[in-house]
Amino acid sequence: MEIDVLTFGQITDIIKETKLKISGAENTDELIKLLENNYPALQSNKYSIAVNKKIIQENTQLQHQDTVAILPPFSGG
Repeated sequence: MEIDVLTFGQITDIIKETKLKISGAENTDELIKLLENNYPALQSNKYSIAVNKKIIQENTQLQHQDTVAILPPFSGG
């Protein structure tokens, strides 16, 4: 199973890529663990996760070719 991971703002600064292809993550908790192991600076940053353009608050199952966005904090204005 392969998913696309999109990064934005300060998350892109940490990962150095705007788009990654990730294999081996069955759910968002596994994906977060994998990303934080590969990019330890993520552990000290706040971010949100969206799966297929929907921001999630809890662990979510991932499907082949899902798109996950890692979003830095944002505010309106």
